[in-house]
Amino acid sequence: MSKGQPTEVREDKASASVQGAASFTKFMTVLQIIADAPGALNIAQLTKRAPFPRGTTYRLVSALIAEGLVTQAEDGGTFRLGPRLLQFAAKTWEDSDLRTISRDFLVSLRDATDETVHLAVPSNGQMVYIDKLVGSNRVQMKTSIGGQVELHSTSVGKAWLSGLTDERLRDVLKGLDLKRYTAKTYTTPAGLLDELKRTREQGFAFDDEENEPDIRCFGSPIFNRAREPVGAVSISMPVYRHDERRHELCGRLVRETARLISAELSRIL
Repeated sequence: MSKGQPTEVREDKASASVQGAASFTKFMTVLQIIADAPGALNIAQLTKRAPFPRGTTYRLVSALIAEGLVTQAEDGGTFRLGPRLLQFAAKTWEDSDLRTISRDFLVSLRDATDETVHLAVPSNGQMVYIDKLVGSNRVQMKTSIGGQVELHSTSVGKAWLSGLTDERLRDVLKGLDLKRYTAKTYTTPAGLLDELKRTREQGFAFDDEENEPDIRCFGSPIFNRAREPVGAVSISMPVYRHDERRHELCGRLVRETARLISAELSRIL
């Protein structure tokens, strides 16, 4: 005779375990679909891509929203990965190789400019700040580690986009919502492509109050050994501290900092 729990009890527990695993797989499938989308997904797109009945997909998304793993736009139209997932990710970013490798270079860049310096990586069709250093000036950027910013309207976003191959860039642009944030935001693919061409030529992106008024930023892409853009470094400042001399200085420094980080990243990883 077998020892321990009765056979029927063991079978019930095994069945519950299998059902639990199946449910977890469904949740992960929906999360992965949302994460892989180059932009936000609406419910029609999500149900089309998910291998489940529409009602099942609705229930999965509702549960993920309730847990903060997925967020829904205020108009109720589109879905993105939620803040709770970003909190989990932030724990990893604290010890990430890129953040560790970049830290000394970011400190040097901050000290050379006395302005706010950011390190950002792509995530779910946006850029996410994984490090931030501030200068001594009283007026500072109201940003935080873990904060998300758009690709098309920020220096880190445009810098990362500029590092993509033409084929990959076309794919990413198809999924972007070129939302207007200021009068200077690029809201057409043609205009953004022209801007990215200039970014490639000069080696850094310039955000001329495109994401928020009175703020200008310089960003340059960071590449891995395979010459794939894995992030971007930036300098941000209020308009009143920006002039022609500082434009030349910050553009050169952010470009050189990104080059040094890329070289160190390629050497170690």
